Amino acid sequence: MSAVEAFRTALSSLAANKMRSALTMLGVIIGVASVIALMSIGRGTQVAIRSQIERIGTNLIFVTPGVVRVGGVAQAPGSTSTLTREDAQALQDLPGVVAVAPVFQTSAQIVYQRSNLRIQVYGVTPEFFAVRGLEAADGDLLSQTHVETGMAVAVLGANVAAQLFPEGDPVGQFIRLNNIPFRVIGVLAPVGGTGFGSLDNQVFVPLSTATQRLARGGQFRGSEVVSQILVQADGADRMPAVMEAIRGVLRERHRLLDGDDDDFTLVSQQDLIQTSAQITGTLTLFLGAIAAISLIVGGIGIMNIMLVSVTERTREIGLRKAVGARRRDILMQFLSEAVTLSGLGGLVGVGIGIGAAHLIRGIPVGAGTLRPVVQGDVIALALLFAVAVGVFFGIYPAIRAAALNPIEALRYE
Repeated sequence: MSAVEAFRTALSSLAANKMRSALTMLGVIIGVASVIALMSIGRGTQVAIRSQIERIGTNLIFVTPGVVRVGGVAQAPGSTSTLTREDAQALQDLPGVVAVAPVFQTSAQIVYQRSNLRIQVYGVTPEFFAVRGLEAADGDLLSQTHVETGMAVAVLGANVAAQLFPEGDPVGQFIRLNNIPFRVIGVLAPVGGTGFGSLDNQVFVPLSTATQRLARGGQFRGSEVVSQILVQADGADRMPAVMEAIRGVLRERHRLLDGDDDDFTLVSQQDLIQTSAQITGTLTLFLGAIAAISLIVGGIGIMNIMLVSVTERTREIGLRKAVGARRRDILMQFLSEAVTLSGLGGLVGVGIGIGAAHLIRGIPVGAGTLRPVVQGDVIALALLFAVAVGVFFGIYPAIRAAALNPIEALRYE
């Protein structure tokens, strides 16, 4: 029996019991649709996170406080700041460095008329806006003069401006940060992102103003501390060399010996992208594995129906063997039926899965929206798995049918 003939025979047998065949395929349809929809959501999340990281800026290196020992006891990373403004100044002239932006982070109570919010305040220099690719939607950004004179001026994130000034223009108005009046000089263009860490939810003031008037960051080796230092390299290929140069300068400035661990941490933008890709990739596989369980259940349903079919068609099998059908012909017939059930179910499931992915596109989730990404490899994997399920769960009923004794089969009632 040729493959084409076996397929025709399978379709004819399945058409004789349309409702039963449709219900049997339902498990496979649900399984394939779930695999495609959930893995598309995972892929979409991966793309969204990558784009958000890349939106932070280009070729960035994040220098943050590391582990420092106080009295011989290791403190938690970041609990004691080891970075200073002088460290940032020392990094500006390194080869391959385009810009350096020290940042001091603190929280403050912001008040305007009847609005009262607890927000994060970033003390920054003008370089911060350049390395992060930020622009003003209204007014101006901070200048070097603001930093040098310690002026009480502020730039609002887009969400903060919308909350405090829902109908008016913030520029030129005065807000109070920790009961200190600040004049608003600009509003950032929205940058997106989610949660409390989004720059749309922050307020930006001159670095000197933040450390001297809003919060005392303290001293480290006689210098004013900062929360982190952003370093922009002049190209992705220069990132490793620039990171090594930064490490060397900071170890020398912090008087670390050869056997001492770094008291700072260096993380590149590529490190963040790779880490996020690993996490979201694992999440995507996990979602796909959960959805694949329903495919297994569908396969069990196929085996069950095929066993029932073998019992119902015992006399037919005996008759076919009596007129010359070989063992492999019977095997091929029933295996073809199982594979046809799973294959057709898989094709229908692909259509439903793609449709579901498009239907849920744009649904709000937190501060963002779902953006599923349907890719060909996911579709191919789901279809291949569906056919494999049909083969695996159809082989036993097919072998059982092929093994029937023709004389006993003809006597079967």
